Amino acid sequence: MRLKYVYCAVVLSVLATAQNPPTSSDGPTPKLSRQETVIVTSSYEAVPLEQSDRSVSVLDVGQAPALFRNWADVLRLDTAVDVEQRAPGTQADVSIRGASFEQTLVLVNGLRINDAQSGHHNFDLPIPFESIQRIEVMHGSGSTLYGSDAVGGAVNFITAPPVGSELRLGAAAGSFGTNTQNGSASYVTTNWSEQIAFTRDSSSGFMPDRDFRNFAAASETRVQSILGASDLLLGISDRPFGANQFYGDFNSWERTKGWFAGASQHLGDNTELALGYRRHTDEFILVRDRPQIYENNHITESWQGAIRERKKLTENNRFYYGAEIYSDSIDSNNLGQHRRTHGAVYLAFDARAINRLSLSVGAREEIFSQGHADFSPTVAAGYAVSSRFRLKASVAHAFRLPTYTDLYYSDPANSGNPNLRPEKAWGYEGGFDWIAGRHLAGSVTVFHRHDRDVIDYVRATPADLWQAVNIDDLRFTGLEAATRLKFFNNQQLDISYTRLYGAQKMLAGLQSKYLFNYPVNQASAGWLGQAPAKVLLRTRLGVTERYRADAYPLMEFSVAREFGRFEPHFQVSNVTNTAYEEIQGVRMPGRAYLAGIQVRFFEGHVKPK
Repeated sequence: MRLKYVYCAVVLSVLATAQNPPTSSDGPTPKLSRQETVIVTSSYEAVPLEQSDRSVSVLDVGQAPALFRNWADVLRLDTAVDVEQRAPGTQADVSIRGASFEQTLVLVNGLRINDAQSGHHNFDLPIPFESIQRIEVMHGSGSTLYGSDAVGGAVNFITAPPVGSELRLGAAAGSFGTNTQNGSASYVTTNWSEQIAFTRDSSSGFMPDRDFRNFAAASETRVQSILGASDLLLGISDRPFGANQFYGDFNSWERTKGWFAGASQHLGDNTELALGYRRHTDEFILVRDRPQIYENNHITESWQGAIRERKKLTENNRFYYGAEIYSDSIDSNNLGQHRRTHGAVYLAFDARAINRLSLSVGAREEIFSQGHADFSPTVAAGYAVSSRFRLKASVAHAFRLPTYTDLYYSDPANSGNPNLRPEKAWGYEGGFDWIAGRHLAGSVTVFHRHDRDVIDYVRATPADLWQAVNIDDLRFTGLEAATRLKFFNNQQLDISYTRLYGAQKMLAGLQSKYLFNYPVNQASAGWLGQAPAKVLLRTRLGVTERYRADAYPLMEFSVAREFGRFEPHFQVSNVTNTAYEEIQGVRMPGRAYLAGIQVRFFEGHVKPK
């Protein structure tokens, strides 16, 4: 293991000493656009989106929050992301580039949210949708940055400081007995801000045993002191829901609760400390009206801590290094009591200006309490051919630990496997970003991922149990293409397409439960803009074709208009009333309506430093 670090240190030192500030006769490094979007998910330091060497999408919620129902609506704008809901407003799985739902890492402000019990709870977010400013999606392997689970990619939900003191309250009602209430209050001074938000929504369900009642609330405190910026985020959630057909041919019921605390402290310009705690409970009843038949109660806890350091070598070259520790445990009547701890150290070098070239090289060593380790390197590079055209490519390693459900679960339809091996993957990508000007931009990326020891549940016949196993060899090759057109200053058209091809060794006639539900073709066209009379409109048409299944369209429409302190809004989902399933055997609702209003009671305009 020491030899790996010696090797990395030598390579990075050579790269660092070999770089000089750009003095080419071609002039300074060209800028690709005037866009000010800055991303934090694909690197150790915030960089402009157009300078990222990885494929990243930025989904802005804050520009028109009343036009979206929830985070699933936002993620559908990225066709590399597959949202597999069991029902709107309840449980959902998310995958990237054909990876399984457990191979997607979920972050809140860069802190891990993934659930050690089951990946089905990864998107059981402990904060309300109203707290989210934007969502960043990193496509491709990311274990060098984040450790376990970032095989297909990572989704980072990012909050933002309030721009002023205000109070907002809202309510809405719609189809299937749906009603929602939400609110936020913020207070801002020169060096301190506080924001509190909550949301509550419920529905009687579009079919029997699909009712739900959700609540989430969060508080975020930001302080600027002599030490540096401090941030404390606290969140809670409570979500009971009918789970009819979610886990087989049963009218099940489930209730999940979450508690989250995340804190970060900057010590000057170059050092950051981060701490996180998450507790999650899951009460599951297999047959809702006869709980005595089968009931599970799970409690998971996780702790995480990190110290991150950066060292500026020149104006454009930097070293990053740090250490992290992560511990999770479970107390379950079905899975038993288990605990595991792993720590990591990382080292990276980033050069932002080598004439027209950028280069990032990094490595991470993760050491586990069970006695094994994982080494995850990454190399990414970009080259600006001109001010309008930039090439980029990357190679990265990723891994995933089995969840406690994968290892120990047992019920009348499923069985875990305590002998499962961790998953490993190598991801490769290459492509280009193209910017025609202020109004038109696009990107194309070709990618390939080779997975080993992938965890899935298989069975020989429908009468058999689903058994957790490692699948030796799985490969995905795909193409992502996206373009954005801005016109008339207030209109934006986004078109994207992802093509995916998977190849795997034969499963000897066995049926697969999860791995082969990925979309082979997914396209989306979305328009967001302002109509006359300051009316805000959003519409999106998406088409999804899953592996060995028929394609289906989904269309949604939203409208909102501000009248002083009042903002009424109206949303229609599944406009075409399509009959479809995102997870096999779990029917989704038809056309649905939601109408509501937001009210601002007072506003201030004091901004923090």
